[in-house]
Amino acid sequence: MLLAVLFANSEGNILVERFNGVPAEERLHWRFFLVKLGSEKLKGVKNEELLVACHKSVYIVYTKLGDVSIYVVGKDEYDELSLSEAIFVITSALKDVCGKPPTERLFLDKYGKICLCLDEIVWTGLLENIDKNRIKRLVRLKPPTDF
Repeated sequence: MLLAVLFANSEGNILVERFNGVPAEERLHWRFFLVKLGSEKLKGVKNEELLVACHKSVYIVYTKLGDVSIYVVGKDEYDELSLSEAIFVITSALKDVCGKPPTERLFLDKYGKICLCLDEIVWTGLLENIDKNRIKRLVRLKPPTDF
């Protein structure tokens, strides 16, 4: 199960978070742990260079894209290989939405579309869609048509 997907800015403030199957009392711990991990390890890392960590029998894959840090946490069948696939899809969708590696301002300007993409990629803790064209088609913001 994908336990968490988090986006944070360069100061460590959470921009978007999605938790699945994580009790509310543990979420603060995970936020603090992931931001601290990123602040220590992501300095000087190239865009989209993947880093891997293990904590409490779960796997964490994280990277930096522009001014945004991305963390994906999984357990059981979502080992570091599966998480690297998930983070690749997420970074690819993020670049498509923003048109380039995002600054914090650009990320917040495109916040709604980014959340839609994230919801199409990860649904209730499972990696749902990995095809870039399908994700683009699913998140088109068009009004429904009458049948």
